Amino acid sequence: MKRQKIIRSLIIAAIILFAAGGDRLSKHAVRQKVEYGAQISVIGNCVTLTKVENTGAFLGMGRSIPRPLYRLLMIILPLAVTAYALFYLVKKETLSRLTLLAISLIIGGGLGNIYDRIRYGSVTDFLYFDFILFHTGIVNMADIFVTAGFFMILCGFCTDQRKALRERNP
Repeated sequence: MKRQKIIRSLIIAAIILFAAGGDRLSKHAVRQKVEYGAQISVIGNCVTLTKVENTGAFLGMGRSIPRPLYRLLMIILPLAVTAYALFYLVKKETLSRLTLLAISLIIGGGLGNIYDRIRYGSVTDFLYFDFILFHTGIVNMADIFVTAGFFMILCGFCTDQRKALRERNP
């Protein structure tokens, strides 16, 4: 049993480090190699690299809030939520593998953006996706990990609900 806990903890740590590290490496490369406002086509017009600094949250929301409130809403509160998510992940041993992966990706992505806010006062965004009917704002790898984790949790929830419904109504 203790061995399983250690292996589980190592898997959680590896996923979090993968997400946070991947985010850090990608942002570092973009900061070093891409000029502000440059638009570099990666895959036709579908994926474009462009470097911007986001001083707000999702899609720049909250960029004009006073600095003390910024620290609370963009650093302290996300750190508290991330710490709670990690605590939950470690303590709740009955989570599915999908949920474990999802929460770990969210924590890793969250830590990547929190690090940027503490170190630089902003988050470096650089990826723009345009798939004709669907396009994004400019995002970074941390945003992608957090979003992927969210959709994994949503899919797991829907699967669990369908399974519960089938068991109630055979």
